[in-house]
Formats: sequence, C-alpha cells, structure tokens
Amino acid sequence: MARVTVEIADHVARVTLARPDKLNAVDPEMLEALIAAGSEVDRDDVRAVVLSGEGRAFCAGLDFASFGAMGATDPQAMVMPRSHGDANRWQQAALVWHRLPVPVIAALTGQVYGAGLQIAAGADIRIAAPDAELAVMEMKWGLVPDMGGMVLLPRLLRSDVLRRLTYTARPVPAQEALRLGLVTEIADDPREAALALARGIAGRSPSAVRAAKRLIGAAESGASASEVLLAESREQAGLIGGADQMEAVAANLARRPPRFG
Repeated sequence: MARVTVEIADHVARVTLARPDKLNAVDPEMLEALIAAGSEVDRDDVRAVVLSGEGRAFCAGLDFASFGAMGATDPQAMVMPRSHGDANRWQQAALVWHRLPVPVIAALTGQVYGAGLQIAAGADIRIAAPDAELAVMEMKWGLVPDMGGMVLLPRLLRSDVLRRLTYTARPVPAQEALRLGLVTEIADDPREAALALARGIAGRSPSAVRAAKRLIGAAESGASASEVLLAESREQAGLIGGADQMEAVAANLARRPPRFG
C-alpha cells in the first residue's frame, strides 16, 4: 500500500501520509514516498499544496522498528552522503516542502512528533486541531533533529524556545504551539481549513504567488537590505504587464473571479 497519496484537483494538490495504523510514523518507504510526492506536485498546474496525515495523527515521528535497525547501520553512510543537492534523503523529506515554488499548508492532527514536526516545519503555514501535540522528540532517543529541523525551526521559534523544546523533548499542546509560533492557527477541522485556504490561494495570480514565495525566502535568508530591495524590484518588474497581472486587474474592474491560464 502507498505510504503517501497525491490527489490534484482545481490546481490544489492534496498530499496525505497514508500509514494510519502506525500513526503515519516514518519508515524508509515513507521517506522515499515523501520525496517522490514533493517532486510529483512540483508542476506548473499546481498552485497550492495541502499536506496532512490520514487517521488520528499527522505523524508520530520515526518508526520504532526503523529506529532500532539504525544501530546496525554505518551512521556515516546513512546520513553523510548529499543525495539531494546540499541535503541527504532524510533532510529532503522535510525540505522538499519548504523548497516547492508554491505555498504548502500543513493540516496537523494528533501527534506531530520528531520527524513529523520537521516535515510540518517545511510548510509555509500550519493549521492544527485543538488536540494536536507537537514535539521536537529526538532527544528522547538520544539524537538531535536531523531532517532539516535546524534550517526550518529557527525561522519559527526564538532561540531560547527552540533550545528548551530540543533539550527536553517535551510535547506542547496546540494552544501553546500557537503562542510559540510553531502553529499558524487552530481549527476544529484543520484538513478542511487547509483545503479552503489552499483553494483561496489557488484563485490568486499564480505567477504573483510564486514570486511572493521567492521574495519571502530571500527576505528570510539573511540577505542584506539592499539585496532584498533589489529582489522586490526584480520580482515586481517581472509581474507588471504580464498575463496574470493583467487578468487580475481586469477581473477586479469587472468584479468577476479571475481566469488565469
């Protein structure tokens, strides 16, 4: 059975971790399926992605059996090769969502632990159920976050908060995660809320949304003010007068929904 499913309709891709009997825990097959799914939805007709988990949990972390097998594996051979540019395959499973050119919205339910939290951190936006729990869980197993967490989580959390969560492995409930910045908002049905948001984004100019994601990434990268200002101007120059921008203007003036190509 597929570890991850992908459905694309009306320019929205729904990517679902599909191992509910194991709370969507990550094993080697799911790792590869996540990477493949990220590549599959990286296409021109996809304008937004909803990332969720089937069943009671988004992802409870690393599959325990896979964790046990790690002891018999050469750690250097397992994590050091750069299989995806600057990342290994573990890191790519989370970073692929961060690096997609379109917005990714994660719908978080139940446990969002360890690997699950790092995958969720790769999304642009995280909508959590009221009973969701999030944790940087690796310290429980004597490990550190190693799926891109230290690229992704510092963008969301103050340093002292990130250190506390990392050192203690303590799960935090959704309301606390919202206060800390791990979660964007809370919804009774995060999957439906994420889908509604994705559909709204998909109705905006696709070229402008992609430009906005690139621009926000540049602003968050530590680039200088002059570099960010130049990036603003470059992106805007590429949009003004383009087909999508002209359609957005025409639709607003005619008070009708836009029809982007």
